[in-house]
Amino acid sequence: MTETTTLRAFAPSSNVSFLKESATIAVSARARALKAQGRKVIDLGAGEPDFDTPDFIKRAAERAIDAGATKYTATEGIMPLREVIAAQASARWSGDRITASDVVVSNGSKQSLFNACFTLFGEGDEVLIPTPSWTSYYEMVALSRAKPVSVIGDPQNGLKVTAAFLDAASTPRTAGVMLNSPCNPTGAVYSESELREILELADERDWWVLSDEIYRRISYNGPAASVLDLSTRRDRLIVIDGVAKAYAMTGWRIGWTIAPRAVSAAMGALQSHTTSNAAAPSQHAALEALTNVDAAEKAIAPMVAEFQARRDAIVKEMAVAPRLEFVYPEGAFYLYANVATERGGDGTAFAAALLEQHEVAIVPGAAFFTPDWVRLSYAAPREQVIAGVRRLVELYQSFGG
Repeated sequence: MTETTTLRAFAPSSNVSFLKESATIAVSARARALKAQGRKVIDLGAGEPDFDTPDFIKRAAERAIDAGATKYTATEGIMPLREVIAAQASARWSGDRITASDVVVSNGSKQSLFNACFTLFGEGDEVLIPTPSWTSYYEMVALSRAKPVSVIGDPQNGLKVTAAFLDAASTPRTAGVMLNSPCNPTGAVYSESELREILELADERDWWVLSDEIYRRISYNGPAASVLDLSTRRDRLIVIDGVAKAYAMTGWRIGWTIAPRAVSAAMGALQSHTTSNAAAPSQHAALEALTNVDAAEKAIAPMVAEFQARRDAIVKEMAVAPRLEFVYPEGAFYLYANVATERGGDGTAFAAALLEQHEVAIVPGAAFFTPDWVRLSYAAPREQVIAGVRRLVELYQSFGG
């Protein structure tokens, strides 16, 4: 006689039970599923350049592999890469010299952001997040046991927040603020004066400032400002960057933090118990991207010019529907639009209809805590982007917009 074993249903721990699947990943997965059914879906959901990694970077990785760069490295990254990151940061910073000891290289800027949140924040802390913002900021802060606090930006100013907005949302428990310029999901870029006022408030309140500058090189009206250009102190400042966007190296998974030395040491210790070092060949590829400046500029400039041309083309298409509100993108490669109508519902309903009925994948704004809006990425071939925006406009007008 055999006994029947009853298997208990899985229940995730309280560490992760609150997490939601990344909305951008979910949209891309649904788009792939529809494509597998034979439907010709235009995917404008992914936050990934559609350009290939430049050849000079790929060749450097090949050389590194051939030379034996296939072993563990130091947890915080190979010294030459950390040195060049520090040197380039020091060129922007007017204070004490930034050194390799201030730099931790990780498996992409996403891990760098998580390392910083998990190291700096804890139970009882509150972290101000300008909203709309990249969805993972909220989850990372929550994973650190702190409370993410949404601060809704001004629709009349590119959905950006001001120092006054942050001040009004702060409490005695506020421990930090997350910044991102150029912004995901809006494409808005903070001016020097806007950033300086926020930094001055943070200095006054002794908040940590985490500045995600992964899109800084993709800016259409001149270089986007870095907090390193503007801040007068670095003891509460964490800069997060990487090679994913500007160098079209998303799959290589290389990002980094520039932080006060004690913070960097703590983040390095955390990383040593989670992922350890980033992949050695990828670090050597990133080193080539940062040191071969002439080749990098020859690759980046035409990519940014093409993004700008796509931006100009879709802004022209959006003008067909004058009531369709959107943020004018000055950087990154996103367009953020308010598509809510009485007949069409909110951004989630609109995005579902656009995908299922018109075969265009975009991300609903609920993922960014602004449910009336949607985000589309123009990191796709220009003809697809224009076709996708035309369908978006047509659907909006069909709902009475």
